[in-house]
Amino acid sequence: MERPLAFFGAFNPPTRAHLDLARFAARETGAEEVLFVPSKAAYIRQDQGKDFAYTDAQRLAMLRRAAESRPWMAVYDGELGQERQPRTYETLCRLREGGRTPRLLLGSDKLPELETGWRHVEEICREFGIVCLSRGGDRCAEMIAGDPYLSGLSPYIRVLETPWETRGVSSSAVRARVAEIRRLTEEISAMIPPEILPML
Repeated sequence: MERPLAFFGAFNPPTRAHLDLARFAARETGAEEVLFVPSKAAYIRQDQGKDFAYTDAQRLAMLRRAAESRPWMAVYDGELGQERQPRTYETLCRLREGGRTPRLLLGSDKLPELETGWRHVEEICREFGIVCLSRGGDRCAEMIAGDPYLSGLSPYIRVLETPWETRGVSSSAVRARVAEIRRLTEEISAMIPPEILPML
C-alpha cells in the first residue's frame, strides 16, 4: 500500500474542489488514504487574516460528514486540540509516531512560501516528501526549475497537473455567497410575515 497523503488547510468550508483534488491526488499517487488536517480557527483569523472562520467544531463536523461516504478520506483533528497552531512538520512527526508516514499534499500556491514562510521544509522533504497540485495554470515545473531554493528540493516534490474542473473553486467564494444569502434572507424576513415566509 502506498503511503497516505496529508492534506493540511483551513477547509473554511471544505469545497468540492478540496475533495475532488484530494481524490485525484490519491489516484495519481496510488495512496489509499488522504488525511484532512484542519487548522485552528484562531490561526485562520489571526495569522492568515481571514475575516471569518467557521469554528473548529463546525469544520471538523463538515469534514467528518464528507468522509462518511468517502472510504479513502480520513480526518485528523490533532491540531485542533493544541494550545497553539502546530507547525506542519510537528504534525507529520506526530502522525508518523502513530504509525502513519504520509506525504504532504499541497497546492502550487504554497510553493513560493516554502522558503520564507515555512519551517523545517528540508526535513519535510527528506522525511516525508511533497505532492504538489498545480492549480490555475501555474507552471510548477518552470517555477521549481527557475528558483534556486525550490530546485534544490525538486527530487522530493512530485507535481500533479490538476483537472480544469476544479480551478476557480474556493472557500473564499463560498463564504462570500453564504454571507450574501444570509443578508438576503434577513432582508426578506423583515418584509414578509413569519407565517408566510415558509410558503415562499
